Amino acid sequence: MLHELVPRELAFLDAHVPTLFLAFLLAVAAIWLLDKWLAAWNIYDLVWYPALLRVALFFGLFSVFGLMVY
Repeated sequence: MLHELVPRELAFLDAHVPTLFLAFLLAVAAIWLLDKWLAAWNIYDLVWYPALLRVALFFGLFSVFGLMVY
């Protein structure tokens, strides 16, 4: 699967960073887009605590991206 194609470390500016860092950056970008979309549809008006939903969505996406790597 995907974890066989993706190396465990990436060279970034002559430094080896874990691929999980790339997953983190992808999760930040994805949650930013998802947040804009949810705010445009007023989904946050239906939620008890919007900040908690944002954190939960971020960790969910980050976990999915991290599991794709490892």
